[in-house]
Amino acid sequence: MLTMFEELSDKLNIKLVHTKGSFEGGSCVYNNQEYIVINKSKPIEQRLKVLATSFHYRDLSDKYLVPVLRSYIEEVTV
Repeated sequence: MLTMFEELSDKLNIKLVHTKGSFEGGSCVYNNQEYIVINKSKPIEQRLKVLATSFHYRDLSDKYLVPVLRSYIEEVTV
């Protein structure tokens, strides 16, 4: 699933930053570039939830998503 999120971020020109620290992760914009920062020291389930939440707030209606990825985004953000 992480690979599918990485592919989606490439399609949307969003840079994923995998780093360690004392933070949860999330979306931000810096110098007109969108980023999603992922804490690589957190469990994979938490990293996937951060990604799902970040993409949930974007209009993906005109983008093809693998059905399992679209379902995951909707399911996690309920």
